[in-house]
Amino acid sequence: MLGPRQHRCSERGEAMRARRLIDLRTRLLRISAVYALIWFHPILLVVAVLLGAGGYGIANELRWGYTVAVTGAVLQVVFLVLAWGTNILGFPQIISLLFDGALVALLLHPQSREYQRIWFK
Repeated sequence: MLGPRQHRCSERGEAMRARRLIDLRTRLLRISAVYALIWFHPILLVVAVLLGAGGYGIANELRWGYTVAVTGAVLQVVFLVLAWGTNILGFPQIISLLFDGALVALLLHPQSREYQRIWFK
């Protein structure tokens, strides 16, 4: 059985791990937004705005930011699959799919969702 001090330390450790996940997904959101802007396609511009706004919202612990980020990340994966079809497993496309899939996985990770549910305004 854990004493009060050990319990607080384990809670602090969990909060730090969750915070690191938030930092990582915020960086990935911003990088994905920049890459979507570089392509300058109308659909990707919408995704870039969603990802950028979501990154801002998550960095400032705003609940709407999480929802916008998830929407943008999922749309990015969907558009990537629709654009490349069966060629998605080719060399340059698979790298994009891996990074975009990792972003969706980070956003929907249970620890991230729990942190968002508790701490976001």
